[in-house]
Parts: sequence; C-alpha cells; structure tokens
Amino acid sequence: MCGRSMRQRLFLTSLQWLLLLLLVVARSHGARILGVLPFAAPSHMIIHRGLMLELANRGHEVTEVTPFPESKPVPNYTNIAVNADLARITGGHVPENLFNLKSLGIFELAHRMWHMGEALCDHVLQEEDIQKLIHSKDLHFDLVIVEAFANECFLGFAQKFNAPIIQICPYAGGNFMGDWVGSPNPYSYVPDEFLEYKDKMNFWERVYNTVVSTLKHVGRQLIHVPKQNAVMQRYFNYTDNLPPVWELEYKTSLVFLNTHYSLSYPKPLTPNYVQVGGMHVKPPKKLPQELQKYLDEASDGVIYFSMGSNLKSSQMPDSMINAFVEAFSKLKQRILWKWETDTLPGQPKNVKLGKWLPQSDILAHPNVRLFITHGGLLSTLETISRGVPLIGIPVFADQFLNTRRAVSSGYGIQINLNNITSESLTWAIQEIIESPKYRENVQRLSRIYRDQPLTPLEQAVFWTEYVIRHKGAPHMRSAVLDLAWYQYFLLDVIAVLALAVGAVLFFLLLVLKVVLRKVFGGKSREKDSTSRRKKQN
Repeated sequence: MCGRSMRQRLFLTSLQWLLLLLLVVARSHGARILGVLPFAAPSHMIIHRGLMLELANRGHEVTEVTPFPESKPVPNYTNIAVNADLARITGGHVPENLFNLKSLGIFELAHRMWHMGEALCDHVLQEEDIQKLIHSKDLHFDLVIVEAFANECFLGFAQKFNAPIIQICPYAGGNFMGDWVGSPNPYSYVPDEFLEYKDKMNFWERVYNTVVSTLKHVGRQLIHVPKQNAVMQRYFNYTDNLPPVWELEYKTSLVFLNTHYSLSYPKPLTPNYVQVGGMHVKPPKKLPQELQKYLDEASDGVIYFSMGSNLKSSQMPDSMINAFVEAFSKLKQRILWKWETDTLPGQPKNVKLGKWLPQSDILAHPNVRLFITHGGLLSTLETISRGVPLIGIPVFADQFLNTRRAVSSGYGIQINLNNITSESLTWAIQEIIESPKYRENVQRLSRIYRDQPLTPLEQAVFWTEYVIRHKGAPHMRSAVLDLAWYQYFLLDVIAVLALAVGAVLFFLLLVLKVVLRKVFGGKSREKDSTSRRKKQN
C-alpha cells in the first residue's frame, strides 16, 4: 500500500510539472499585440487597461500607446507614453469643466467629437516615439487594437504591420459601427446613442431617430472620415498600398462594445460584434481600513455620490453644491462623496469626502443603499453588477440614455441639472430608500447580467485570442460588406420583381382587352347586322 501511495504521489507530481511546462511553453508562444489607445480619459483607460494587462498576464507581448503609463513594470507589458491633454490640443473644444457641455445639442456634440478626434490624431502621430513606431523596419505585431472613439487615423498601424484590427468602443456603440462588420442597426427600434429613447418608440420618435441617425451618419462620412483620412495619409504616407480610412474600417475583424443586452435593449449582432460590458468590473477587493470602518458602522446605510472620473463635483455651480449640502444635512444616512478639492464649504457632519474612491468596491458593500451618479456607462455597469439603485444626473452624451434606461427598468430616478434643488434631491433620495421596488428591480437585473458563461473580461480575452489564432477570423466576415447599397436594400431585386409583375399585368391587360373586344365586338356587329335587316324590311 505504501509503495502504491508513493507511486501515486510521484505520478501526480510529474503531472503537475508537465502541466506547468505546457503552460510555460504556451505562454512563450504568445502573440505580439499593439494597443493604440491614447484618449486621455480615465474612464476609457479603465475599460481597455484591464484587457491589455490580462493579455500580458496570459503570455502575450503587449505594447500600449497610452497617456496613462503604468507606474510599476509589468511583465510582458510595455508602455509608449504620449501627452494628450485634450483641453490644450483641441483649443478649448473639450473644456476643462465638462459641465459646460450640458447645453450642447446632438449635432454640436458630434461635431466637437469629430474635431477632438482630428486634433488628437494630429498631435499623437507627430510625437517622437510614435514616429519611431511608424518608421520602424523590424517590428512585427500579430494584432492591432484601437479605440473606436473618433480616431480612425490609428487604423494606419494595422496596414503598417499587416495585422488584423480589433476596435474597442468605450460605450454601447454608435449605429455606424455596425457597418464595419455588417451588423444591422435598424432605426425602427435601435435608438441613437445620444437620444433618450427606448427601443419601443412611437411614430414621431422613430421619425426623429431616423433623421438624427441618418444626418449623423452622412455627416460622419462627408466631414469626419475624410479629415481622419487626411491625417492618416500625412503620417503614414510611405506605407505601401495604404488604403483610405473608409476601406480600413471595413477590414475590422472584431468590435468590442462596452454594454450588455440585459441593461440596454436586444438588437441583432453578427458574431464579430461582441458585447463585453463590465469587463472592468472585478470581484470586490478589501477596502482601506478607515473606509471599511466608516461603511461597516453606518447603521442607517450609506449613500455614495460621484459624478465620475471626468466630471468633477467641485466644478458644479454653487447653487447646485448648496442644494446637495442642504439635502444631505437632513438625512440620517451617511454620505460618501467623491469631492476633488480639500474642503467643502458647509460640509455636514454625516458627509465624508474623498478625492478618489474605489467605486466598484464601495458599491459592493451591503450597507450602500443608493448611488447618486452622472449616469456614465461604467457607473451604470457597476451599479447593475453590484445591485444598487441609483439617482441619475446626466450632463451630456450617452448619460441621458443610460439614465433613461435605469428609470424605465425601475431601478433609478432621473433629475435634470436644471431641476436640482434641496427639495427635489430629498424627495428622490427618500423615494428610493423607502421604496423596496428599486432595490428589488436592480438586484433582479443584476442576476440576469451576471448569468453569463464567462465573465466579460474572459469573453474579451477569448475573442481576442480567437482573432489571433485564426489570422483575423475572415470566416466571420459578413457578406453584406461586399454588397452595394442597392443590393443590401434589395432595390435591384424589387426593381426586377416590379418589372416582372408589371409585365405580367400588362400582358394580362392586353389579353383582357383582346377578349373583351372579341366578346363585345362580336355582339356589337351582330346587333348592327340585325338592325340593318330590320331597316331593310
């Protein structure tokens, strides 16, 4: 028995070493991945940095162009740091105080995004380290990952390195993005990302959604894309056979969307149009001791208030700040407020401030009763994942749509910026805390969202490696990308069928005319003949 036990232990030990060896060998054959992700917004970085680091952890050699380099060395991961101060390089089109964007209309906001993208491209591509990358002779990459956010000029790197393209969209995706991989976005039930509409729109909403989506699409093709192409051609002009941007877009192998159908609306998706919303959400970590104690001892619960990483609470108008201070001072709950300066005038005793707080981990604490948020997509994903109801205060872009979804799904209340008073805040807070339906609805949605075979990050890693393994996965490319617009809408088929039906109807009319002439013409001649005989008699 002792000998058999010894042999079993030796066998298990040998098996463990074999598996470890196989793992090392597998990791040593990792791919070389270039991530061109220079948009200087922390919320964007949070999304794709998790994927980049996980790919490096799995043995791939990852190089990332980023304005947020890692502070410590990471195995298999290399930063190419760029300076991308958006307020400076856009000449004020992206203000330092983003609350100033609240009054922008849909088309003005889209135009600013296009201008921002052009300025960012022109600035980043002329940086010294990026020029070295563009003009490198011996570098090779198996995959290029770019951010789908008004910077299509970076698709030139895919042509430079003859590598497949994956695009990561930091939000739920614009309708035009489906065109890159042939995924349909019918305007009849897929609202524009800047509109507050639900998927079930009435007639006038469908009319407006169609007009807005069409004008944005046409404007993008006629204004934005040509400017992106001009920048790309200027800096990649030596690259052999460099196609225009609008052709490179349609060579995209895969698009990642930062959403999930459980918290948006169902719509058709091609296999290479993949939803990975929440891939930045990880299992909750232990909070700092002081913060943990503050939450643990909140017998009446905690309200967490943050306007995200780009909007700053400290830049709100004074009247708005005073409304929050007055409303919070009346509550028995503790308030944890992300506040970016050292002091808050008139800070109530039940309010604790923090310049940067571990939001996802805080929302996972059982004593957190409510999340007051700007309605950004990352915050929405985190509140769904953790099962916490919200009050949404949208300012610009998709924040209105995200908040509207929270309201229609029954786990949130929306307060517009121009309606923020102590009274409106107090009512909304008490309504959510005292009505169990909000928490019940968000926890039901949380169960639906988390009921996935793989975590969003695992799905993103799987599909990234899938594209690498299958050399761009051309078998997932939809045939619609090879159709002309009139073929896609079946106008040629409709024309031929209409012509055929018309020809048949014309032939039938001719036959009917001949038959009627025979029948009624014969009777007329017989009648005339009878009449003549009567006259003769």
